[in-house]
Amino acid sequence: MAFGWIDEQAELRRRAGLVRRLRPRPADSPLLDLASNDYLGLTHHPEVAEGAAEAARTWGGGSTGSRLVTGTTELHAELERELSGFCGFEAALVFSSGYAANLAAVTALAPHGSLIVSDAGNHASLIDGCRLARGGTQVVPHSDPEAVRKALRTHDGPAVVVSDTVFSVDGDAAPLTAFAAACRERGAGLLVDDAHGLGVLGDGGRGAAWAAGLAGDADVVVTATLSKSLGSQGGVVLGPAKVIEHLVNAARTFIFDTGLAPAAAGAALAALRLLRREPERAARARAVAAELHARLTAAGHEAVRPDAAVVSVRAPSPEGAVRWAADCRSAGLAVGCFRPPSVPDGISRLRLTARADLSGAQIEHAVRVIGETRP
Repeated sequence: MAFGWIDEQAELRRRAGLVRRLRPRPADSPLLDLASNDYLGLTHHPEVAEGAAEAARTWGGGSTGSRLVTGTTELHAELERELSGFCGFEAALVFSSGYAANLAAVTALAPHGSLIVSDAGNHASLIDGCRLARGGTQVVPHSDPEAVRKALRTHDGPAVVVSDTVFSVDGDAAPLTAFAAACRERGAGLLVDDAHGLGVLGDGGRGAAWAAGLAGDADVVVTATLSKSLGSQGGVVLGPAKVIEHLVNAARTFIFDTGLAPAAAGAALAALRLLRREPERAARARAVAAELHARLTAAGHEAVRPDAAVVSVRAPSPEGAVRWAADCRSAGLAVGCFRPPSVPDGISRLRLTARADLSGAQIEHAVRVIGETRP
């Protein structure tokens, strides 16, 4: 029978406690949200919502085509100029999602005969980019510059090192300066995904590459999403102008994909401008994460020290994590629940995301609920 194997896979997931289900949320959810990636609390900001609405009124509901046909508007170009200027890079290219941006950057910058050195903790979009690229891939231990150096020494041709800047599971930051040094010893490029760093790290939220002193360097390319700190949707690649021009001509997820919807571009642009005016939001998000971590560890939880705005709390098992997250929800708190295969080390977690707009009372409430519902 067609697709009969799906039933077997479903049963295996059920036995392992790994069944995932969609849970549509209302627009006015009463839950305290520590599950989303709205790090700066901008998704519902009036200026961001109006940016989306004005763009839709002006440009319509969709971009009408791929970026190389009719899908590039003046709004897209304006967003790219402001993103590259804010993050300190020569040029930028906006995509329909952060996933598409990562696929584009990895595949276009790792042609046949090249080597990709990929961190073991990388996001699925970077992993899929490595799988699709024509170059060979070596996966190295997590955040290990010496392992990166050793891998690069095995290859004489073009090479690129690929890593998240802040890893989405535990919220730890990559050693970007050490990675860059290893790359430069061998003339390799450094490609980093700043999905969880943009808006949180660096001067006024300019990102992890800025914080590491690498922004604008000729051998550094950064990808990011517009769906986290900027409260919108879409992705971007930032780097030297020649790299961006190459992506326009070679990246399949750019050439063959419909352009980012104008409403999303308008919302991201409004959020970026708001962040320029209120740079303290970045520091506040980091401070909230640090306070969450301090309170949780003081209460006896095993939590990983956050380098940005992600706080990871270890759970006893996949089933325990699911039950813990469900009990938190019943108590009015939404938290993330990470289980295999989403976690590279097989350890299940609750994943909390700090928001710049959380009050002290909300932080206290979240810690209390997590403690009271602990399995």
